[in-house]
Amino acid sequence: MDFGKLSDIGRVNFALPPDHPETQPMLSRYKQGGKQKQHVYIGLPVWVNKAWVGEYYPAGMKEKDSLLWYARQFNTIELNSTHYHIPAPGTIDRWRQAVPQGFTFCPKFPQLISHESELSRSLDLTATFCEAIAGLEEKLGCSFLQLPPTFSPRQLPDLETFVQYVPESVPLAVELRHPDWFVDNVASLELFEVLEKYRVSTVLTDVSGRRDVLHMRLTTPTAMIRFVGNGLHPTDYTRIDDWVDRLQVWFEAGLQQLYFFVHEPDNTTSPELAAYLIEKLNARCGLSIKPPKKFVQSVQGSLF
Repeated sequence: MDFGKLSDIGRVNFALPPDHPETQPMLSRYKQGGKQKQHVYIGLPVWVNKAWVGEYYPAGMKEKDSLLWYARQFNTIELNSTHYHIPAPGTIDRWRQAVPQGFTFCPKFPQLISHESELSRSLDLTATFCEAIAGLEEKLGCSFLQLPPTFSPRQLPDLETFVQYVPESVPLAVELRHPDWFVDNVASLELFEVLEKYRVSTVLTDVSGRRDVLHMRLTTPTAMIRFVGNGLHPTDYTRIDDWVDRLQVWFEAGLQQLYFFVHEPDNTTSPELAAYLIEKLNARCGLSIKPPKKFVQSVQGSLF
């Protein structure tokens, strides 16, 4: 992911901002009595990566089997391929059948909807897309609408029309990038009121060069976090530690569902950082998420 990418991170303050004042009150409204079961999904933005073959995938694995093996290591995927085209029913069926129960796909809305016209002019295409991903059935997680940096607060009515149109059977989160959403208090207040009204979640993107998009405002008891690391730089690990601290607070406050996607340059090392996150979350929050396991390759012995 190139958005917010920096070549030099030496001066970046990676500390997580404090919660938005309305996040904890919102979560408390959903908190139920007694011990709550949290649904936690941790994954990556791709399932095909040649570097994982022989490490996180078995040696000699054919590329067409990547999703099958990916779903044995992680329980969700940030489905970026849908940003470029709407998958055919046969593709949806193949994806659904390749993964076990409990696995979820989080499809990104097509750029034809999010980037290339007003949202309200793409409602027919939106209906087609929602119908397509509904074919994932119980394996459909939270879809997300990634809006371009040009989508400004003056377009809030367009966004409201859109979120009203998306069926309740398609969970939705919205990622915003225009800087004015985060400096104009009136605009952000109106935005979050709309999202909360229609039970639409927010996407929190933790990336070096755009700390402003880390607004820490949840509008539903579902959090979607897109974490962009810097090649397993030491700050990647301290940032994950900070997220674990914050997520523990959110779980205790009433967070019900978490989607956390780990990005790294070319994603070769993403599984390693995801494994670190899982280990820390399990220990801190009493969870039992299965971490990815490396394949142990047999080494032929030598004769003396």
